[in-house]
Amino acid sequence: MSVARRSLKASASRPRSTLTTVEVGGPSELLAYRLVGRELTPDSTVIEVRGRRIGDGFFGLIAGPCTVETREQTLETARAVAAAGATVLRGGAFKPRTSPYAFQGLGSKGLEILAEAREETGLPIVTELLDPRDVEEVAEVTDIIQIGARNMQNFNLLAEVGRVPKPVLLKRAPAATVEELLMAAEYVAKEGNERVILCERGIKTFERSTRYTLDLSAVPVLKRETHLPVIVDPSHAAGRSDLVLPLARAAVAAGADGVMIEVHPQPEDALCDGPQQIRVGEFARFADEIRTLVALMGKTVG
Repeated sequence: MSVARRSLKASASRPRSTLTTVEVGGPSELLAYRLVGRELTPDSTVIEVRGRRIGDGFFGLIAGPCTVETREQTLETARAVAAAGATVLRGGAFKPRTSPYAFQGLGSKGLEILAEAREETGLPIVTELLDPRDVEEVAEVTDIIQIGARNMQNFNLLAEVGRVPKPVLLKRAPAATVEELLMAAEYVAKEGNERVILCERGIKTFERSTRYTLDLSAVPVLKRETHLPVIVDPSHAAGRSDLVLPLARAAVAAGADGVMIEVHPQPEDALCDGPQQIRVGEFARFADEIRTLVALMGKTVG
């Protein structure tokens, strides 16, 4: 794993940030999220994991099941998304659920299954970390540690992953501002780990036709404010599989550095978030269309 820097092609006249600034030991002002902001690091970051790259011209196509349910389900999905050109395999071993009676994930067994899927497909894996006590176990297996929306401001957890030499995928909470997301990323960077990928996954509004409202405006705002890669999760934003492709198209057009898509062999039987998961047999067409749009944007699927 490594972090590479590539030149930022933006004009030197890029507007100064209008977000929060703080005094830092002198007359000059720096952004409160100075480590992840462009004030001190104008060049965009490329995060490389097992030869796959995300950021500054390299597009991440992250796909896989919402949760690891069985070995067979996970391997079938992993094979399909790998064959279709996915660059990273997602899958939940530990699941944060609104109801305490809902399926909570396979835990350690789920991590073992994900490791097997990586061994077979060659895809790096990303999985969610919920508890600081599990940092060592999760970091030993996964290639990218995901901090989900519910834990975006779990500052102790952010500090823990900031001390781990693994990239962190940080999701925006549904009621968080862009600034609060950047501040959360700063907690990780402050501990020494600047390998952070930011993820927009929808915010809460009065609209009920989708699970959340995808805030596409966050993508160009974040791209202006931070050197970190910015991706979009249209699956959670939509809550409906029929809207995932349209929202993914829009994310590419908005300048996102990647998308994160949930895929399942039989969504109607899924133990978690079935309605928003794309059927395995439909993902290849999805990936082809996204690759075409990515190329039109002058980027390369990493």
